[in-house]
Amino acid sequence: MEVEIKLRLPDAAAHRRLSAFLAPRLRRTHAQRNLFFDAAARTLAAATAALRVRLYDGPDDRAPERAVLALKRRPRIDAGVSRVEEVEEPLDPALALACADDPARLGGLDSPIIRLVAAEYGVGGDAAPFICLGGFRNTRAVYDYELEDGGGGLVLELDETRFDFGTSYELECETAEPDRVKEVLESLLTVAGVPYEYSRSNKFACFMAGKLLP
Repeated sequence: MEVEIKLRLPDAAAHRRLSAFLAPRLRRTHAQRNLFFDAAARTLAAATAALRVRLYDGPDDRAPERAVLALKRRPRIDAGVSRVEEVEEPLDPALALACADDPARLGGLDSPIIRLVAAEYGVGGDAAPFICLGGFRNTRAVYDYELEDGGGGLVLELDETRFDFGTSYELECETAEPDRVKEVLESLLTVAGVPYEYSRSNKFACFMAGKLLP
């Protein structure tokens, strides 16, 4: 179970303000390309599941640095706390690109996730081959944030997500202590003078809806 705090920023100005505030703590920045796969009947989406290939791009889109295959299921989000069942495995970047060009190839991978999708949802074989639904790009800035009370540190992720229909901005933090960490992030945003609200939907839901959701 992946548990994350998700706080939505209203616009690019708020994103720039928070980026500047956190700049001394920046660890790295990722250029991510997210592609989603399902059957033509949207079998996975109907079961609140999402099969994603994430490409970590370098200077050349045709030569990503790495790729990750993930299955996310049964997402719930309440008051900015997101919970979702997730399994991930590395994927050869060249193979990921080949599956993007020919989605049916995904069903032939020697992969625990693909076998799970076939067994539980009947997707990926000849009767229900994979298609690519499309996706979105995300620029993720990763920060190390030390807690003032000596209680360790957090890894913060600041996202700028570009859909075909608009751009969203979000601060995320994976944690086993959601109540405590949410208070820390809310205090951080208040001190930084950055407006925010609790996210009520995830990126995949926005993508499937074809519009920015709160």
